[in-house]
Amino acid sequence: MTVNQILSIKGHDVHSIVSTITVYEALKVMGEKNVGAVLVIEDNRLQGILSERDYARKIVLKNKASKDTLVHEIMERNMITVKPSDNLDFCMELMSTKRIRHLPVVDDKSVLGVISIGDVVKSIIEVQKETIQHLDSYISGTKV
Repeated sequence: MTVNQILSIKGHDVHSIVSTITVYEALKVMGEKNVGAVLVIEDNRLQGILSERDYARKIVLKNKASKDTLVHEIMERNMITVKPSDNLDFCMELMSTKRIRHLPVVDDKSVLGVISIGDVVKSIIEVQKETIQHLDSYISGTKV
């Protein structure tokens, strides 16, 4: 299964913000959209990503105030992205080794969507279920 196949099931919705709003405002967007991260997009270009983890580590643990801190002060600028043609194993490897939970999907500098670790795990489970069904069918077909 590829990233593009995940997006075709999940959808291509991208929740984004600009870097000049406060972290508090960004958290409100994340809460309203029920997502753990939002992309920072300005002038139609991906500039960064802000996640709940960034908030916890860069605001809460450093005794900063989310209403006084701007997104550009804490957002992750060195993002790891994937292409629509990348496969699940590659995504899982990236997420595991880089210890990240969200991957922006980018093709020719255009953001096509975002996949999360939950999306990848769910898709891997579906692929495994299909494999088990095929094997079960094959085994029961040969025993008859």
